[in-house]
Amino acid sequence: MNAIDFETDDFAAWGTVHNVKIRDALIEFLYRQSRAIIFANFAIPFVVAYIFRDAVPRTWLVNWLAAMVAVTTVRLLAIRLFARRQSIAGSAMHWAWLAAGFSWVSSMLWGAVGWVGFDPGTPHLFTFTVVVLTGLLCGAIPSLSAFPPAYLGSIAAMLTPAVLRCIAGEGEDYHAYLFFLACLAGVNLYYCRNTYWSLYETIRLRFENEGLIESLEKERDAAAAADRAKTRFLAAASHDLRQPIHALGLLNTTFGALAERGDVRAEDARSLAARTKSVTSNLAGLLDSLLDISRLDAGVATPAREPVCLRDLINGLRTEYSGMAEECGLDWRAVGSSAFVDSDPMMLKRILGNLLSNAFRYTPEGRVLLGCRRRGAEIEIQVYDTGIGIPADQQSAIFDEFYQLHNPERDREKGLGLGLSIVRRTAQLLGHRIRLVSTPGKGTMFSVTVPLVRMPVERYRTAPSATDRPLAIVAIDDERDVLDALADLLGLWGHRVYAGRSADEVVRALAAEGGGEPAEIDLLLVDYRLGPDSTGLDAVRVLDRHLSRSVPAIIMTGDTSPARLRDIMASGHTVLHKPVDGEALRKAIQVAVFPPLTASTSQPAS
Repeated sequence: MNAIDFETDDFAAWGTVHNVKIRDALIEFLYRQSRAIIFANFAIPFVVAYIFRDAVPRTWLVNWLAAMVAVTTVRLLAIRLFARRQSIAGSAMHWAWLAAGFSWVSSMLWGAVGWVGFDPGTPHLFTFTVVVLTGLLCGAIPSLSAFPPAYLGSIAAMLTPAVLRCIAGEGEDYHAYLFFLACLAGVNLYYCRNTYWSLYETIRLRFENEGLIESLEKERDAAAAADRAKTRFLAAASHDLRQPIHALGLLNTTFGALAERGDVRAEDARSLAARTKSVTSNLAGLLDSLLDISRLDAGVATPAREPVCLRDLINGLRTEYSGMAEECGLDWRAVGSSAFVDSDPMMLKRILGNLLSNAFRYTPEGRVLLGCRRRGAEIEIQVYDTGIGIPADQQSAIFDEFYQLHNPERDREKGLGLGLSIVRRTAQLLGHRIRLVSTPGKGTMFSVTVPLVRMPVERYRTAPSATDRPLAIVAIDDERDVLDALADLLGLWGHRVYAGRSADEVVRALAAEGGGEPAEIDLLLVDYRLGPDSTGLDAVRVLDRHLSRSVPAIIMTGDTSPARLRDIMASGHTVLHKPVDGEALRKAIQVAVFPPLTASTSQPAS
């Protein structure tokens, strides 16, 4: 940047927000420093008039003095108006150029003194004139450098008459004076430039420091809020985990008491089984939600984006929630779309599922509607209900963990208060916008906006099923009861199981059976926590070395620590989160051993 080219470079850069703030601060400084100039312009003209009383016509002197006083008075009024203004936003440059204009007019009047007094033939007037002009030019640097055009115009207006006198004069002395004036102008411009940049940097650093302080205060407040939220989160999670475990303990005691009386009646057994299933379902739902929160916090929930058919997605949700709608006595409609959107199908379904569950839970009567609206290159998937609604002052808080507006008693049937937190975090991960519109007593509309994509045409190559042939599976878990149950289930499915509580135990069993030859193992099914100094990832590495090849592995874990989840996901192995039901395990084995092979092309949506 050429620092002298103020107007073309410095002021052109003031278009950004941060530079606008600096510009406004510089203009504030310009007006504050103008008070010193005002004092000089009131006092010095009378001294000039006294010195020049016999050298110039009295009429000229009186008119010059009156003009100087008038300009200075108006200038003083402008400074007072600026001090009283509410804001200079939007009119900052108006104020700057106004100050510059007054400086130019005042400098022209001082330039007139140079015209009449810059005459070597009258030494005392000439000396006085040089002192006055030099002092005014140097003294204006601190005050006018905040807006360089004001100083540039002032120096030109003040020195031009004296320059013209030198050009018109005869003799080498005038050439020397002209050189003196040029040097005076150059030196003052140099100091004006340096003063401007010093002011600019000082103000920039001040704003930068203020920004850092503000940022630190926000981070401090955010950390304090996160600490409070974590405390609330842990307290609520502890309560919500203890309740179903407490209920399971009571049910188990009831079942034992019935057994002590003799054979348990089928009706009692079915009732206890149904209640146990309900409790374990609630517990599994809480654990799944906590796991979702942990995975999102850990940053290991990686979206698998692909073109998602909204017709298939919404048809599936229509069928899935029809039973809930019938149970609640609500009118349930789901209107599909032929469009395809760019998203992760499972994550998008989870978002919509949580929104629909909330809609059914908090709509005592009326209807729930799921539909789509095109928004240019995007589509907005909307969930409407005619429920109790959400007050405006609560609409941001409902996205916090364990926050439930209408469930102070923590009734499990009304959910756990994690659904909307998962919705918000998952949408942020996918880059989808969430919108909420609600009127208490009339209903609520939640929506997620997703980008449209071209309709894909896919060709699948069918992979063999995991049930087509028995597999050789290594199962490792340091809990004997869990290991035995897992081995029994895999055996019932027809697989050959090598079970052990550690990798070394399995290696010994494989070595004993194979006579030293590496066994043909299809899959490793390993728990993550295998003891104080060993993990499932360590076990996989040991077995891969023993088998002399990399074997597909499934890591099962109940750990929700973000750091642990990051480690597991970084391994690249399939992960199953406990509790794991049989169907999920069967699908995971299928995908791990026989990954689907897919090729796809795209064509425009019709």
